[in-house]
Amino acid sequence: MAYADKQLKAREIITKAVCGKGRKFSTVTHNVTPPHHPTSILGAWIINHQYEAVRSGDGIEVIGTYDINIWYSYNKNSQTDVAKETLSYVEHVPLSYLDPKHRASTEEVSAESTQEPNCVEANISASGSSVVIRVEREFAVELIAETKVWVATLPGGSDDLDGKGIEYGDDGEFEDLDPDLLDDEL
Repeated sequence: MAYADKQLKAREIITKAVCGKGRKFSTVTHNVTPPHHPTSILGAWIINHQYEAVRSGDGIEVIGTYDINIWYSYNKNSQTDVAKETLSYVEHVPLSYLDPKHRASTEEVSAESTQEPNCVEANISASGSSVVIRVEREFAVELIAETKVWVATLPGGSDDLDGKGIEYGDDGEFEDLDPDLLDDEL
């Protein structure tokens, strides 16, 4: 049974959908001043990462904190200590896609840390009194809201088909597509 045989109609419905998406990779630099002048850096790591997402202007802000721990030696490499500092941040992630017709009063936002904050470099500053930390992090955000979409409907519903299938005019134009190339993270 082809489309022409059933006289398809369209209906406008309201549904929740992903109405906005964005992604942002960033590199930030922090200065941590330990209680002693460091001689060398033995290790640096980030723990206790926590964050939440809020709508802000043309994007989504990710507001969070994490602890930086720096293991270092001092007193001419004769002693070691760990300097700990909790840092807070606000990362504005612009939306690369936004449905302008969504209902703003129904917005829900979410963020996923696609790359947890990670210390990629730690060096003693030129003054010798602090440690310069370079941190990489990445977030993917989504805005979910109610929006209107159009759907095709069959008069009488699916009971009217009596077990017959619907032909969508497939002329084989998609047979050469490789399903492994499809990316649901667009």
